[in-house]
Amino acid sequence: MSVGRFHFWRTVLYLIPAVSLYTIVLGTISLLSSVFDRSGDFGHKCARAWACLILKTTGVRVHVSGLERLDPSRSYVFAANHQSIYDIPIVFTAIPYQLRIVAKDSLGRIPFLGWHLQRTGHLLVDRSRPGAGVVKKMARLVGEHHSLIVFPEGTRSVDGAVGRFKGGSFVLALEAGVPIVPISISGSRHVMQKGQLMVCPGEVTVTVHEPIETAAVGRDAVRELADRTRGVVAAHAAAGR
Repeated sequence: MSVGRFHFWRTVLYLIPAVSLYTIVLGTISLLSSVFDRSGDFGHKCARAWACLILKTTGVRVHVSGLERLDPSRSYVFAANHQSIYDIPIVFTAIPYQLRIVAKDSLGRIPFLGWHLQRTGHLLVDRSRPGAGVVKKMARLVGEHHSLIVFPEGTRSVDGAVGRFKGGSFVLALEAGVPIVPISISGSRHVMQKGQLMVCPGEVTVTVHEPIETAAVGRDAVRELADRTRGVVAAHAAAGR
């Protein structure tokens, strides 16, 4: 049996059932906890456990550098490149903060995973009608000492090249006065490529860069801020393409 065929059948017969089980069990625990903990903090612990189990089961080892650049007393908007569907468990495992995802609202309709996102304070946005309510929700999350993780490309890269960063999430960071932290993810594309139903073990590197302060940045500089962040991310993500 070829290596590719082995990983395909391993994915179908072992990994998909295992990940589904983790999602159902930990998603249920998270949903139950949300009755008593509306902050979603315990739900985030469930999400981190879910992420760690997925990576361990798959055989993905994550190496993190740059965490010393962060101040544990502050909230941040973490802006990362997007190579794989595995980027979410990778980031949740690598970044020891109370993270909330900024994602399209359609994710909220996925059983267990979507229900968890809705009940534990994640920011699900209707991109056709973002509205001022999103800014208010973000301000509330920051007030509760939560940080946000965004993938500003808006979609996964096919070849590992970092695409143009959209400006929406940077507007949110400016409105809330929250620093942006560029995050470079290298190697996750080789774990699960876009459009393929095959998962492989692998080594992934997550680099946490110096935070970029937004307090003195005007709204007219959003495009420049997005491009600056992308430049930092792309420079370090290229090595793992």
